[in-house]
Amino acid sequence: VNAWARFERREVGPEEFCALFRAEAAALGLDVDATRILAGLHGDLRPTMVEALKRCGSRFRTALLTNNVTPLADQEVERSDVLEVVSLFDVVVESSVVGCRKPEPAFYELACERLGVEPSACVFLDDLGVNLKPAREMGMATIKVGDPATAIDELSGVLGIDLG
Repeated sequence: VNAWARFERREVGPEEFCALFRAEAAALGLDVDATRILAGLHGDLRPTMVEALKRCGSRFRTALLTNNVTPLADQEVERSDVLEVVSLFDVVVESSVVGCRKPEPAFYELACERLGVEPSACVFLDDLGVNLKPAREMGMATIKVGDPATAIDELSGVLGIDLG
């Protein structure tokens, strides 16, 4: 298990993560400062995806599955837009809270259990193919998110509703 996986499960703290990550990188012949990587972890919201989520939420139950290093409840979130988006989900499953992470099947199973649905009734979206594979193997429809407009079109097709 690598440093990222251990960090996202809260098995190690930031200092130990940085040391482990640096050692893993060194074993590959790289000199990487993990503190700089940690500083850049926060991504930007995609407004068109948020609007599609709102439309889905009015008709379907939704879940956020996130590999994170600090539980959302413990974060000092200064951006109200992030809190607003998180509040749109019926269920939030966080690796730092539950002790497992994508792409571990248990993570997806927990989300289905909390939603009260079978995997075959789910559509899972992610930007990483490695995270889509276990969801697909469980019977979920999957959509790789690269371009938001393309992902929304695909989701519209799977759900049979216009999200655009």
